[in-house]
Amino acid sequence: MLLGKFIQPVLSLKKLSTPGARRHFWGWLNAVFNKVDYERIQAVGPDRAASEWLLRCGALVRFQGYDKWQHDYNGLPTGPLGKYKIQAIDATESCIMYRGFDYLDGLKHVEEIKLSNCIYIQDECLQRISETESLQKSLLRLMIISCGNVTDKGIIALHKLTNLEYLFLSDLPGIRERETTVQILKKSMPSLELELDLE
Repeated sequence: MLLGKFIQPVLSLKKLSTPGARRHFWGWLNAVFNKVDYERIQAVGPDRAASEWLLRCGALVRFQGYDKWQHDYNGLPTGPLGKYKIQAIDATESCIMYRGFDYLDGLKHVEEIKLSNCIYIQDECLQRISETESLQKSLLRLMIISCGNVTDKGIIALHKLTNLEYLFLSDLPGIRERETTVQILKKSMPSLELELDLE
């Protein structure tokens, strides 16, 4: 009887260790990491709150006037409210998803974003980036690499980033109408330097 009390919980844990259950658990946890805390944005400002979100999801940030990338959530610099402004975001292999993109509102100094191997990035995310007024003004360089859920629709949505100077697209199997997409971008953004590695 005593042995039965210990075996039952162990058997229950074994059921949770199946690949599908683990995948479901991580998907749930990633969604929790992306939940927007509007009170936190008000309390610490958009740049600090966005930095916390990005680092929590495994991304890196670089602040204006600094060369070092911040990768440690606990190592975020402290100081007066609004002192540190995000200049660059490297979301390589991070779990950022559309649900958290409200954190991008109010970021006025972001010049560069790299989205590489981001399994949750999809067309709606790119559309959200392109519709964020502050990013329309500040974003100069954007790299999208190996994001399997991105299609032509998402890339075409980037045309609203009128100050974008450089766009790098690589390993995006969802882009099926490459020539048409490129022509639309070039027509709407004639000064854009577009680098492609889509073969």
